[in-house]
Amino acid sequence: MTSVPLPAHSSKSEHVRPLNVLRDLQRVADLIELCFATNMDSEGQSYVRQMRRASRDASFMHWASNALESASLPLSGFVWEQNGRIIGNASLVLFRHQGKRIYLIANVATHPDYRRKGIASILTEQAMRNARQRGADELWLHVREDNPGAVQMYADLGFVERARRTTWRANIDSHRNTLLFSRSGDASSLPTVTGRHSHFWPQQLAWLKQLHPEELSWYRPINWNSLKPGLWNWFYRLFIEFDLQQWAVQKNGRLQGVLAWMPTAHSSSLWLACDPKADSDSITSLLLHAHRDLAYRQSLALEHPAGLQEDAIQAAGFNASRTLIWMRSESAT
Repeated sequence: MTSVPLPAHSSKSEHVRPLNVLRDLQRVADLIELCFATNMDSEGQSYVRQMRRASRDASFMHWASNALESASLPLSGFVWEQNGRIIGNASLVLFRHQGKRIYLIANVATHPDYRRKGIASILTEQAMRNARQRGADELWLHVREDNPGAVQMYADLGFVERARRTTWRANIDSHRNTLLFSRSGDASSLPTVTGRHSHFWPQQLAWLKQLHPEELSWYRPINWNSLKPGLWNWFYRLFIEFDLQQWAVQKNGRLQGVLAWMPTAHSSSLWLACDPKADSDSITSLLLHAHRDLAYRQSLALEHPAGLQEDAIQAAGFNASRTLIWMRSESAT
């Protein structure tokens, strides 16, 4: 694609305007799909499809124009419009969590022909100002680890890295091709995978809280107590038809990790609870066991802190889909 120069005399903000949800949503979906086509996962594709469906739903659009802060779709934000084309976007999504108003800056995108002109930075700054005017208690964004230019831009705007998390994915085809994990040595010293026992729960909960930082719970709230053993929890899950499976792995009589599986709207989510320095063979055995038990599922997803147990997870047939850097604004302006 050819690079289109911006007029040298134009001010930095004359092309910036608020998103008009009644007429911009389809064009913003087109821009996001163009900009992230090479690395958009199934969740992102589903997100774009939702935007397209919403843009064609007249009743939804009428509601959305009066309820900009009550939906998870990007109904608020700013676009850069030039010569009648939307060539830049920055969305604002509000989350309410524990009495706080937390804004996520998302879908920061610039048309490939207009990049390296400062458009993304200007749109992000405008979104930051607007969020603070609305009473934001916290400002967050996430960016792919393999986009160092964007990481630096956000750092220059006052965002600081708070977490780095990798999403791993496996599917039924990779399960069929997964080799059995080879082991040698005394059988008594090999990892043993069983169902999760109730007395493992305190350690499982402690590991989960360690691996999933509380400060990110606003984005994907998980009630860990739904994993807690007990008759009442079992009746509750049965009543709401909440599917759940859990496994534990031990080695030399010591608990190495506990794995829980819960289906979500977009995929089947695995939650690995283990010591960051847990035995790698044990974690691989645990994941392989669950992978075989869940072979009927179309896909499996595991989110885990970047850099932890990577070799063990890969050995179980999982591939890194993306690593996101979560950044929070520390700027006061």
